[in-house]
Amino acid sequence: MKYLVVVEHDTKGWGAHVPDLPGCIAAGETREEVLRLVREAIAFHIEGMHEAGETVASPSSEGEVIEVDAA
Repeated sequence: MKYLVVVEHDTKGWGAHVPDLPGCIAAGETREEVLRLVREAIAFHIEGMHEAGETVASPSSEGEVIEVDAA
């Protein structure tokens, strides 16, 4: 399955979350690290849902980058 991962960067580091898996997040010092960690978090999150007897819905989020003129 392919999940949309939102990756954010600020002065403290990198963060990522998965809109289709509420609570599935990761944080790291670099983009590469946060992507590795969120991949692991997704697998762990889904494993936990299976163990709890929860249904894992198919991914439905999509992303788009929109360019606008700066004001």
